Amino acid sequence: MLPPVLVGVFVLAAWELTVTLGRIAPFILPAPSAIWRELVAQRTNVWEAALASGANALIGLIGGTVLAILAALAASRFRPLSEVSVPFAAVLNALPIIALAPILNNMFESTSSVPRRLVTAIIVFFPVFLNTLRGLREVDPVHRELMTSYAASGWTFARTVRLPGALPFVFTGLRQASSLAVIAAVVAEYFGGLQTGLGSRITSAAAFTAYPRAWAFVVGACLLGLVFYLTTLIVERLAMPWKSRLIT
Repeated sequence: MLPPVLVGVFVLAAWELTVTLGRIAPFILPAPSAIWRELVAQRTNVWEAALASGANALIGLIGGTVLAILAALAASRFRPLSEVSVPFAAVLNALPIIALAPILNNMFESTSSVPRRLVTAIIVFFPVFLNTLRGLREVDPVHRELMTSYAASGWTFARTVRLPGALPFVFTGLRQASSLAVIAAVVAEYFGGLQTGLGSRITSAAAFTAYPRAWAFVVGACLLGLVFYLTTLIVERLAMPWKSRLIT
């Protein structure tokens, strides 16, 4: 952990010196010390906003992951469905958040959190679906022949062979999706709705030219994304303890 910590300290020090000695205006780039002061002063607001955005990101992440795994199971079982679902998933992945969020906001009440959760679920779906589908397809022929000799049903084959074998691929998609979920939830808050999340606080602070405060909420969003990513790593270790033993 020492190299990234040293690089981070060096970047922050260079940032502080550049802003201070270069007399850069705060609306262009606030100094890290100013952002830290605002983060400390606004810690309660940052915490509450992070909880609101985190709830939307978590619900969207869970919903998108469940749908992606179910779709991957169906696509791996039926080849015609696979040929249709992969391009459809690519189309979903190509949808920009800035275009999708306003449309969904207009479909629901202004006080509803459903649009943000739907945006997050759609963004999460693609990486989890593709990685899971890839893992489900890579089955050892010996295992397939063994389950066929046992006359195992499709569900039994998927539950005992396909899914356990695909777990590394599933968590590869989840590691990507965990960070994307936070990004999607925060960006979706830029386009109206409840003003309780990090995204709405960032736009509000920027609108009042309180740029250090806006950056403080950006730091909160970064920390939230880091929490999601680290939680995914912990869940991966718990779900696949043999992987950590192989690494060590």
